[in-house]
Amino acid sequence: MEGRVELDEDNDNKGSMWVLDQKLDQPMDEEAGRLRNMYREKKFSAILLLRLAFQSLGVVFGDLGTSPLYVFYNTFPHQIKDPEDVIGALSLIIYSLTLIPLLKYVFVVCKANDNGQGGTFALYSLLCRHANVKIIPNQHRTDEELTTYSRTTFREQSYAAKTKRWLEKHVARKNALLLLVLVGTCMVIGDGILTPAISVLSAVGGIKVNSPNMNNDVVILVAVVVLVGLFSMQHYGTDRVGWLFAPIVLLWFLLIGGIGIFNIWKYNSGVLRAFSPVYIFRYFRRNGKNGWTSLGGIMLSITGTEALFADLSHFPVSAVQIAFTLVVFPCLLLAYSGQAAYLMHNTGHASDAFYRSIPEGIYWPMFIVATAAAVVASQATISATFSVIKQALAHGCFPRVKVVHTSKKFLGQIYIPDINWILMILCIAVTAGFRKQSQIGNAYGTAVVIVMLVTTLLMTLIMILVWRCHWILVLLFTGLSLVVECTYFSAVLFKVDQGGWVPLVIAAAFLLIMYVWHYGTVKRYEFEMHSKVSMAWILGLGPSLGLVRVPGIGLVYTELARGVPHIFSHFITNLPAIHSVVVFVCVKYLPVYTVPEEERFLVKRIGPKNFHMFRCVARYGYRDLHKKDDDFEKKLFDNLFTFVRLEAMMEGCSDSDEYSLYGQQTEQSRDCLMNNNNGNTTSSNMDLTISSVDSIVPVRSPVHVNNTVGSSSQLSTQTETDELEFLKNCRDAGVVHILGNTVIRASRDSRIYKKIAVDYVYAFLRKICREHSVIFNIPHESLLNVGQIFYV
Repeated sequence: MEGRVELDEDNDNKGSMWVLDQKLDQPMDEEAGRLRNMYREKKFSAILLLRLAFQSLGVVFGDLGTSPLYVFYNTFPHQIKDPEDVIGALSLIIYSLTLIPLLKYVFVVCKANDNGQGGTFALYSLLCRHANVKIIPNQHRTDEELTTYSRTTFREQSYAAKTKRWLEKHVARKNALLLLVLVGTCMVIGDGILTPAISVLSAVGGIKVNSPNMNNDVVILVAVVVLVGLFSMQHYGTDRVGWLFAPIVLLWFLLIGGIGIFNIWKYNSGVLRAFSPVYIFRYFRRNGKNGWTSLGGIMLSITGTEALFADLSHFPVSAVQIAFTLVVFPCLLLAYSGQAAYLMHNTGHASDAFYRSIPEGIYWPMFIVATAAAVVASQATISATFSVIKQALAHGCFPRVKVVHTSKKFLGQIYIPDINWILMILCIAVTAGFRKQSQIGNAYGTAVVIVMLVTTLLMTLIMILVWRCHWILVLLFTGLSLVVECTYFSAVLFKVDQGGWVPLVIAAAFLLIMYVWHYGTVKRYEFEMHSKVSMAWILGLGPSLGLVRVPGIGLVYTELARGVPHIFSHFITNLPAIHSVVVFVCVKYLPVYTVPEEERFLVKRIGPKNFHMFRCVARYGYRDLHKKDDDFEKKLFDNLFTFVRLEAMMEGCSDSDEYSLYGQQTEQSRDCLMNNNNGNTTSSNMDLTISSVDSIVPVRSPVHVNNTVGSSSQLSTQTETDELEFLKNCRDAGVVHILGNTVIRASRDSRIYKKIAVDYVYAFLRKICREHSVIFNIPHESLLNVGQIFYV
């Protein structure tokens, strides 16, 4: 067995922190390597990889696969003047699919996942680990030793180090980076509203193609009914209904690919000329500005690519790459080529190109499959929206909402009830309000291209700071991506007044909510930091803290990982009693996708032993679920008891000369601890990462004994037993959860916009969002709120 003790001086409390990693069965280096391989290098057999590739069709590619329903209609909303224009449009579609989904996303961006997690906040988490760009500075050096916390060091004069220093130099740059991430997240939320609207409306529109005299209101009504059913089944989770997704989407791809081959053979195989980029140049030369603005419709052929990255958490990257290159990409090319061949001979059918190009014998079966595929595509985007909101919530950038994990097997499958119903209302409003695919398509294109631009800018930083790519590769990737995406962006700007304003309004509303909430979160944390109580004040109160110590344990929740929070002094100043044991609980989220259970808790002692004050830091990743209160309490107390045992063993190996005032440990006591551990099986959880805390007095035996290892060890065992018995009795007497109810107000000399943001917007969000007690699943009868107010 090997162990490691590291000392880290805590400047706030003039104490020390030691971190003990113990592995009873194998050396530390070997165990660390095993854990890292477990979390980072999952290897799959060929058969399993193919099965995962098949399953990814339903979860990842549904949105991208249903684009043939509406691309040509939005590209030629009026009429096709020249059949050669169809060749030019098809050429643009082919090269758009090749450059953006295939080359950029599937083979580059998907590699930038955070341990399998995708989305804008996953990229932001990677950057936060490699540069100090997180606005809330609640991380500690011990967080970097987590198994899932992967980062590398920079050479001082490297390009990456210079970029890192440039980002960290000014707070404005950190805020700009966060704002960029929030814009991308808000646009993904907009996709979650627009994708179901355009996909379902386009699929259901097939009814009218076969029955031209049908009123358009019937189509709208059927689409609304389908949407209500779609959002109503979200609480079941994709795990229960997802087994249908992959077969439906695979059947969809095979059908559209087969129909494409049939149409190419039947109408015009000359459309394959579109693989030559010359026809793109001819298309723009012939159509001028109209050709340029038609790019807004062409761009819809790559919608769903952003959802592909956000939904990446369910499957390995290699499975996604196999599914796209072998099934999705060739079937989409065949589908668009078949529609183009049909339109070459039927230039007046652009508005219904998909359904009119279907052979009459399979029209209704294809209608059913198209509607089912549209539902699956909408499901993928809704799931992606839930994922990015969960990530934003963990980073303190979204109001507290209820998150339900719908699968015990897959942590990434979640359901957020509040957001689900908001999405449903907005989606129905968009569908019923616009009533036409073209206007929804204009809105959809605006949202998608902005997400892609944000991803490109974040990927530039990832390539520099994380991948350490040569500057030529960075310039090549960024330049090529920006040229293509800015071209599309310039085209969708012409259609802002034709529906493109919708995602901008939706994104602006969510951006205001998220930024104001994050601003309030930062100010609340800064208040906690600046008003925390000094250890000298705590020690001056004496062992009883100057009050009556009543039986029981008080769990004081705080955002501080170090120091005593102001809420505690406010509490004991106004009440004449405090519990016999006080534990300051800090629940914090780190920029990692998950924190393993065995590394989740850090336990510390505050002050001398007879104060019976501890701190417990519970660390979570943005994918983790905060367990129910009883489970959380049990794990907290298990780690607390383990800490007491380990601390007693360290005492047993020391005397008054082996610890300085700050608890610095000698090699002799370290070896003695290792020997004690070999002969003492005090707990099955000895591999937990434990951190002692804030003691500013020497760790000595409380009575005079001989300075021998044996006698002090016996005494420490007795002391350990007494304290453990005391803690258990206090736990049996009752546990009370003490939460701070901090109210933020703008100061009188603040500007008007700040007063509106803080006094009205943030106050309203706090009023309607879930309380901390609900998020932590704290029993109402065990809850004690302590109110305080401060001005910013």
